[in-house]
Amino acid sequence: MELSHHSFSIKTSNFPSYTSNFLHGEARFHELPIFQCKTNRSVKSFVKVDQKNVHLRSVIVMAKKKMIENVSNELNEIASQNLDFAPARRRVRSAFTQVQQQLDHVLFKDAPAGIRTEEWFERNSKGLQIFCKSWLPKSDYQMKGIVYFCHGYGDTCTFFFEGIARAIAAAGYGVYAVDHPGFGLSEGLHGYIPSFDDLVDNVIERFNIIKERPEAKGLPRFLLGQSMGGAVAIKAHLKQPNAWDGVVLVAPMCKIKDDMKPSPTCLKVLTLLSNVLPKAKWVPAKDLGELMFRDPIKKKMAVYNVISYSDRTRLKTAVELLNATQDIESQVDKVSSPLLVLHEAEDKVTDPLISKFLYEKAACKDKTLKLYPEGYHCILEGEPDERILTVLKDIVSWLDFRSPLVK
Repeated sequence: MELSHHSFSIKTSNFPSYTSNFLHGEARFHELPIFQCKTNRSVKSFVKVDQKNVHLRSVIVMAKKKMIENVSNELNEIASQNLDFAPARRRVRSAFTQVQQQLDHVLFKDAPAGIRTEEWFERNSKGLQIFCKSWLPKSDYQMKGIVYFCHGYGDTCTFFFEGIARAIAAAGYGVYAVDHPGFGLSEGLHGYIPSFDDLVDNVIERFNIIKERPEAKGLPRFLLGQSMGGAVAIKAHLKQPNAWDGVVLVAPMCKIKDDMKPSPTCLKVLTLLSNVLPKAKWVPAKDLGELMFRDPIKKKMAVYNVISYSDRTRLKTAVELLNATQDIESQVDKVSSPLLVLHEAEDKVTDPLISKFLYEKAACKDKTLKLYPEGYHCILEGEPDERILTVLKDIVSWLDFRSPLVK
């Protein structure tokens, strides 16, 4: 079977291999069962307490992922490897690129032709290789502006966003995106956010460089953030309030819904443990599949996002996400950029009432809130085709109205 990738190739022989670090030695241990949750992997976790050295360590014993339907055993074997580090995620993504593009999803089957794409890696100030991608209109099309995208928790800019970016590019905008450190094709431990501010600073750093590219220089600049990426976008704007001509937020993570939060007791334990075992995957998570996609057929396609992070949340990551939402909630009155907030009325992951709170408290005069009836969290990926196309049209119309280059 021959696998190809249109933009770049990676020599996997140059990447270090990963082996799990299990405990060794003569010390006696107690095993303490902890949280259990449903994920796309079969996981058993426990804590081992070394009575001799009084150290805590965690061991994650992972069975193979569930089989992905309608793909070969070879591809399933590729998808089942450990994705903790970027080289493995890059190999898996490369193997599944063609499969993803052939899915019967409106974002793929109706993707406009002629869009110019480029993929590259840049090393950030923390020394991590960051994956970057651009989608540009046809070469004879004068661009109206640049859209900088911030993806959500666990996600990547290389799956569903491929179709979203192509649709926006076809409307005349250059689109740029990066995978956050620890997600997608960027380096960093999978699903690990040691500092949310570092995540924000990485976005600012990368986009400041992209702004100076010849095709982007001098054009109107817009931030687009989805879910957790909405929180990243808000904090990026708060750090650089005059750097953007507009901010578009899709189901932004401005505050965690009360019924999604850990209990106060759990939160205290969580904070304490995050200082001892920051990378441990201990935080229980609900199976969000039913809450993310309203269209049952599209929900089944989510499994093809093979490099997404869908394990239980790492301890430090959970604390950083909670702290980030609390920080945003305390500063929403400082949001001064033109603002478009899009949310689904039935979203059970990020609360639409919080988007309403953001809209009402934001200092900007140019602000718009759109609530879509019956919609679930993934409004650009998991809704019926007509709704997805409507939301994309709403985004482009808002951009057009605020771009001085639109005639």
